[in-house]
Amino acid sequence: MINPTQFLGLISFLALLLALFPVSWDSSLHDASTRSPEIESSSLSPATNYVVRFLEYRHAEDHRSYIEENVGSLSGWRWVERRNPAASFPTDFALLAVEELNCGEVISKVEGLELVKDVVVDSSFTRRLFMDEDGNGSKRPGKLFSSFSFEGEDIHFSIVNSSISWRKLMMDRSQVTSLFGAEKLWEKGYTGAKVKMAIFDTGIRSDHPHFRHIKERTNWTNEDTLNDNLGHGTFVAGVIAGMEAECLGFAPDTEIYAFRVFTDSQVSYTSWFLDAFNYAIAMKMDVLNLSIGGPDYLDLPFVEKVWELTANNIIMVSAIGNDGPLYGTLNNPADQSDVIGVGGIDYDDHIASFSSRGMTTWEIPHGYGRVKPDVVAYGREIMGSKISTGCKSLSGTSVASPVVAGAVCLLVSIFPESSRKLILNPASMKQALVEGAFKLPGPNIFEQGAGRLDLLNSYEILKSYQPRTSIFPSVLDFTDCPYSWPFCRQPLYAGAMPVVFNATILNGVGVLGHVTSPPTWHPSDEVGNILDIRFSYSDVIWPWTGFLAIHIQVKEEAALFSNTIEGDITVGITTPAPAAGGPPRASACTLKLRLQVVPTPPRWRRLLWDQFHSIKYPPGYVPRDSLDVRSDILDWHGDHLHTNFHAMFDMLRDAGFFVEVLGSPLTCFDAARYGAVLIADAEEEYFQEEVKKLWDDVTRLGLGLLVFADWYNVESMVKMRFFDDNTRSWWTPITGGANVPAINDLLAPFGVAFGDKILSGDFSLLEEQTNYASGTDVVRFPAGGYLHGFPLQDSSESGATQNLLRKPTAAKVNYSVLGLLEAGAGAVAVYGDSNCLDSSHMVTNCFFLLKKMLDFTNRRVKDRALFAGTARLDRRLEEDERNMPKRRSDVNFSAFSRVAGKELACGKDARFELWGGQGYNNLQLMGKSRKLPGFPSTGAVSDLKTSNVSHEEELRRSRDDSVVFTEELDGPVFFAGRWLAPFVVAVVAAGGCGSGGGSGGKLPRPSDRRTPSSEVKNREKEGNRLRSRNLGFFALGEEFLLRRFDNAVSGIQFTVFLFSRMIFFRGGEIFSAGQTLVVGDGDAGEEEGGRFGEGFVDGLWRESAVFQPCIFYLGRSELLHGSSAGGLRISSPLALVCRIYTQKKERRSDLPLNSRLALC
Repeated sequence: MINPTQFLGLISFLALLLALFPVSWDSSLHDASTRSPEIESSSLSPATNYVVRFLEYRHAEDHRSYIEENVGSLSGWRWVERRNPAASFPTDFALLAVEELNCGEVISKVEGLELVKDVVVDSSFTRRLFMDEDGNGSKRPGKLFSSFSFEGEDIHFSIVNSSISWRKLMMDRSQVTSLFGAEKLWEKGYTGAKVKMAIFDTGIRSDHPHFRHIKERTNWTNEDTLNDNLGHGTFVAGVIAGMEAECLGFAPDTEIYAFRVFTDSQVSYTSWFLDAFNYAIAMKMDVLNLSIGGPDYLDLPFVEKVWELTANNIIMVSAIGNDGPLYGTLNNPADQSDVIGVGGIDYDDHIASFSSRGMTTWEIPHGYGRVKPDVVAYGREIMGSKISTGCKSLSGTSVASPVVAGAVCLLVSIFPESSRKLILNPASMKQALVEGAFKLPGPNIFEQGAGRLDLLNSYEILKSYQPRTSIFPSVLDFTDCPYSWPFCRQPLYAGAMPVVFNATILNGVGVLGHVTSPPTWHPSDEVGNILDIRFSYSDVIWPWTGFLAIHIQVKEEAALFSNTIEGDITVGITTPAPAAGGPPRASACTLKLRLQVVPTPPRWRRLLWDQFHSIKYPPGYVPRDSLDVRSDILDWHGDHLHTNFHAMFDMLRDAGFFVEVLGSPLTCFDAARYGAVLIADAEEEYFQEEVKKLWDDVTRLGLGLLVFADWYNVESMVKMRFFDDNTRSWWTPITGGANVPAINDLLAPFGVAFGDKILSGDFSLLEEQTNYASGTDVVRFPAGGYLHGFPLQDSSESGATQNLLRKPTAAKVNYSVLGLLEAGAGAVAVYGDSNCLDSSHMVTNCFFLLKKMLDFTNRRVKDRALFAGTARLDRRLEEDERNMPKRRSDVNFSAFSRVAGKELACGKDARFELWGGQGYNNLQLMGKSRKLPGFPSTGAVSDLKTSNVSHEEELRRSRDDSVVFTEELDGPVFFAGRWLAPFVVAVVAAGGCGSGGGSGGKLPRPSDRRTPSSEVKNREKEGNRLRSRNLGFFALGEEFLLRRFDNAVSGIQFTVFLFSRMIFFRGGEIFSAGQTLVVGDGDAGEEEGGRFGEGFVDGLWRESAVFQPCIFYLGRSELLHGSSAGGLRISSPLALVCRIYTQKKERRSDLPLNSRLALC
């Protein structure tokens, strides 16, 4: 007999054995009761469950027979039984457990079968934080789900003139149902009756006293219970259909179908959801609420099953996520266009801090995200049902989602059960919700979507609803701030990258539609033709929705234009007839567009943001940039100027910069137009053509280059690798916070490189306190540059070892992290950390440093502290090649890259003329032939090269506020508003209005300033040709003498006159060109009366050789012509000084017609 001491010793020995030789428990098989006999008799080799999707629905046994007949000869795989309520219905997938040793052979064989669509890992979902080996809570990779809302918080906020707790505020408020007016619909007899509501959550108890109609409870997990042991599912059901007076739901007569898809440990699997979704389709649910979500929009079995679910006319409502206030944090499936995505607000109509923000990130980098959420609803301190009885309050988008779902149930019930499916569908319901929503005055469109749910407005829309198509949003007013942020923050102008907006087409007519009339731009007036608008769109609208991407450019001839443009975009949709043999149903939808166009800003104010070289999760394991942040191991916020870099974008706009986005390679932009390109947190590789072009752009064309890097350390990345027990696969970082080896390739021609340290710490720079978060160091830098170092802690694997050998007081070492360098005509600035620009995990921003760096790269303004003599390198800083960061050889980076193994091509975010090409690889395409909107060109205009002004002269002017520089002018433009009246003069270039003369954009040499008589005759012939086109103009209103002054260049006195109104007509079509200027010489102004009266107008009408609208220079009695740049409608008055290049003081009838006026 074993005594207690021996027993304890035996237990200790067994524990030691288990610790040394752990037993592998195959949790991926979900539950032993679901296994087939083959599983029980198989080996203990680790296995992974795979979802095998088929092209058609069959009963599970038929699929099993098909697999066994074709793959039965192979060993190492097992059929997994799925015993759940969906087992009696046909299915479109199977679950196979495949052992690791045979994985490749078995999967390849199955994927090759004719009836198999694809094979994917059965992903594990979780809503809780897991603990890593170091005990740090982190979100796990795979399909992540939002954490549950928390109960019992007593949250306090500072409110204007008062400070009250939300709990007290909730007591002062009415029920959430009454805040939306639900009782008014109850009074009409609408209570959600006969509406089937599917709640995908943690289950519910069958005898719960708060519910009238719990129709069915189903369990899809591997736990043997139908009850809710967490309380989340019960709470959600209470908000939708509770009848307890203290926590009323919206639709108390709704029929509840509780789908228990999460275990008590808050874990689920793709296969559980697929079966549950199939069952919901088979049971013909009306509405489905999913108060969960995650960032993995590439879980195709899940995403495509949601499409199938909505295609079967089930209205899905889903929480947008609890990852706010960060942007780019939308969760799937709420970010899908066919799903109603719901965000949360508080009782003051402020966006709740926890509510995720848009835009969607599926479309990045080449496109632009869609608007989400669709609507917002109250989501803080909402009352709902407890597990067994009583009420409690919770906060989160998990709460806001059932608020909207309950309202949807109420709206569905206003239609008779027999006819509701003919009217209601996911598209028509979304139309009613977004069109009826109340637009909140403070939040932007990516925070609130269409606005706060307005139940009664949506009810009114549905009462008279007829199936139709529409576009969401239906109005794009880029002048409406802050709602239209970021578009309202930056106007459009000629020469910019296209502005892209991604709208959603809603087809309430049918689940399937086709675009039969392509999108078309209809400007409200002729001026709207200065916009060049192109479209990318879904040819097939399914299910119920499609996308409409609008690409907007301003034509080059509008470089000086300033005004508001309005118009409509229309698209025609044809939907097949609901019954065979019926006619197709055609409908049209309209989007109203309003935007502001301004003159092209000077080059030094224009920045280009490199979006193309960012890689985010999914598809790969891209680790976070700041390793100090333990709550999120992934970089998944998009790294876009309008997502996690939005605060930096606003700062740059406030500072007067114009920031454009490039989602294509660096060969796809014209460097002569920009002051600098900004590269931050780049994970992508670079084409060799990009490296070569960027070097040329900087050194020859004077482009500024700013690079913000992040950590990259192979040893640390290897330590971050881990094995996911649920998917039986290794998760390995594909790069560091930034791809430093690739960045070093880009910077190599400049002699600059980053190292592999992981540096952290605080230091003072430019009298500002700065936090350096997991950045890297600069290890190569050329002599003559300026390099700054600060005491920082190295937390890389090698650095940690060295720190142990040092004394605690000497743990920090001075590392170089900031470098500034002049390179040929351009400049380069580098910094080893981007977290100070990234709003995701920012501790302190470094916007002050960014502005100083831009002063240097764009204008060569050197801050004394940054360019102190002590920071200047007398000798080149050089790191041994053996110590430089190396690429990982154990990662197939090409699987995640748009560069490695790919072809160089410009996407649809680049200038239109570059789409599909390789960009400015070996050729700089600068100016283009240009003509005014609505007018024919009169000849080929020579392509303009870059400005004749030297880069040095341009920089000098950028530092002088009295000087404005624009790439489109043939000469310099001066601003002198202190002494000239504030009126506008348009550019007058060479060769007459629209003619093809001139010298290629160069100012004439003194010897070239006289035009031969033969050229004069040719110009007269051109004028006669134009006259035959029946073009003309006449002036209205009084002329106004601006000022007579002596020209400093030519010595000629001349006078500027302003006609208050000029009307142009062509072939019977009359339109206004606004204020128009006429420039005359001093003699004409003084000796002939000082003002031009009717006689002048008649003479202008009678004698002019060119009738195309332009600005005119008048000699004694002859009319000399300017260029087609005149005649633009001017609405933004400026004052100016004019330079005129003519024969000095010579008054002759053959004055050179190629005289230049360089006017603003």
